[in-house]
Amino acid sequence: MDVRLPPASRRDPAARLAADIIRGCVHCGFCNATCPTYRLLGDELDGPRGRIYQIKDWLEGEPPTTNLRKHLDRCLTCRACEITCPSGVRYSRLLDLARGRLEGALPRPWHQRWLRRLLRFWLPHPRRLAPLVRAARLVSPVLPAALKRRLPPQPSAAWPPPRHPRRMLVLDGCVQAVLAPGINQAAARVFDRLGISLIRVPGCCGALSYHLGAHEEGLAFMRRNVDAWWPHVERGIEAIVVTASGCGVTVKEYGELLADDPAYAAKARRIAELARDPAEIVTGLDLRRLAPHSAKVAFQSPCTLQHGQRLDGVVEEILRRLGFQLTPVADAHLCCGSAGTYSILQPELARRLRSDKIAALESGAPELIATANVGCLLHLQPATAIPVRHWLELLDQEGGQK
Repeated sequence: MDVRLPPASRRDPAARLAADIIRGCVHCGFCNATCPTYRLLGDELDGPRGRIYQIKDWLEGEPPTTNLRKHLDRCLTCRACEITCPSGVRYSRLLDLARGRLEGALPRPWHQRWLRRLLRFWLPHPRRLAPLVRAARLVSPVLPAALKRRLPPQPSAAWPPPRHPRRMLVLDGCVQAVLAPGINQAAARVFDRLGISLIRVPGCCGALSYHLGAHEEGLAFMRRNVDAWWPHVERGIEAIVVTASGCGVTVKEYGELLADDPAYAAKARRIAELARDPAEIVTGLDLRRLAPHSAKVAFQSPCTLQHGQRLDGVVEEILRRLGFQLTPVADAHLCCGSAGTYSILQPELARRLRSDKIAALESGAPELIATANVGCLLHLQPATAIPVRHWLELLDQEGGQK
């Protein structure tokens, strides 16, 4: 697909990169077959190919419109299209570039601006978010049942002390650190039994701001993380474990996202090389130190795990090795509708996607639903009576049915 940039855009590195990505598209349409929004809405403009055409027209000089923004906003950035694209088009990178450029070129209505600012103000900052959760716990007796179910449980067990020669960092995260702190605690205990000590490091990966088009803000989070982690890297830390797959795919891309920053490019590349999903570590270890299980589990593979990190099937094999009975999940490649802040900004589409995903997960009558991303967990749990857990929390249990 040819792209003819106007002279002014040829001096813009982001526009040149976007054009290079678009040139790889042969407009075959295979991407639409796996696109959740195209399947739901049946609109060419709500599929990857249609969005690429719209971005192309804009790059070539067409004025940006609210219609363009609507169709870009509807994209989940699930990357399912990248798996099926025969030309290897980096669609998710193109979408991020377009969204960042569009935020400056076409101001949003005030209510949209304020909602996005509020999300960026609260969610990436645990010290701001935690007081809200504590206040909700205080008034929980008078909250509706649906809201009570959304309150995170109080973490109970202590973090094991570092006592192994093998040591890795683990990103505490932002939303996960407040709404699901038990995930990293379970990870620390599981890794401890497997002979690895996890060292907690605070911080937001930067994905939330970056994917909302606030690129400089997102990059600032990334630089702070590089600064915080670098002393550990210099001391020879073995890996940086990221238990939320959505954060993990972002950290693995630090090298590219900070490639134009001379002060951080080399360090960011090294950070990206060290980043690991916990499944990548656990799958190579002797699991006989963990308790066997027999519960029936439906595994919801997050898009960021199977499409972003290309780790489809790895967690499932770990669960099978420990005796879990995995139930079938139809259309497992489709997004659950969480997609970071998507469930807040596009609630109707997110609910429809969640309804389809819950039906697929429940079809095999599992006792538990497991996932690998905190956003998916928090999105799915209110819609089902079946407990939804991070897969590391299942490994942390003593064995048996639940």
